Amino acid sequence: MSFFTLNHTDENSRARAGIIKTDHGLIETPIFMPVGTVGSVKAIEQRELIEIGAQIILGNTYHLYLRPGEDVLSHFAGHHAFISWDKPILTDSGGYQVFSLKELRKITEQGVEFRSHIDGSKHFFSPERVIEIQRCIGSDIMMVLDECTSFPATYDEAKTSMDLTLRWAKRNKDAFVSTSSRYGHAQYLFGIGQGSTYKDLRTECMSRLIDLDFDGYAIGGLAKTSHDISWELEHPKIFSLQ
Repeated sequence: MSFFTLNHTDENSRARAGIIKTDHGLIETPIFMPVGTVGSVKAIEQRELIEIGAQIILGNTYHLYLRPGEDVLSHFAGHHAFISWDKPILTDSGGYQVFSLKELRKITEQGVEFRSHIDGSKHFFSPERVIEIQRCIGSDIMMVLDECTSFPATYDEAKTSMDLTLRWAKRNKDAFVSTSSRYGHAQYLFGIGQGSTYKDLRTECMSRLIDLDFDGYAIGGLAKTSHDISWELEHPKIFSLQ
């Protein structure tokens, strides 16, 4: 079985069912993914997550980088052991969290300089650094660092943001292929499509991401837009909505 196997499609819609295969287990799609930002899904024990059939949880690179930090995660040989979770984990790159710190961050070509919301200390995320941190976390599915386009955005603003996301995507991919998993299990990297509400930009962005040959593709900016995304679901590896 490859990383993603498409098992069924619906003749009357774009609905589909498949399986993602990771070294920590199978994920039947479509799937509801509980959010465990720093390893804990609030108010729910790990035992209860298993009982309700959770097949994967989400962690966040920004928050895990700040607390507990790379030293602790390395000591435990990754996030799975740290939280006693033997099923798959997906990590967001932290791009949205940095984006939300509008008064505490500065975006440049090289990356994002930001101050911690905890103690005000200064930090810097580049595409390469985000890959390094996610290697330390040991998540099964990693996300690229992208610029979360503000909303509303003019066409020119959206295009400038999209182009930066694509340049960063290439750097993310290069850093990913030049490094290896630290804990003996496979890791996969997803690109993230941007372009605000402009269909031609989103089409261009996704097309150029596919040319970079990521393991999967996420539809970014969905929470900020109300556009029809059905046309973005044509590629079999596009199965992550953010």
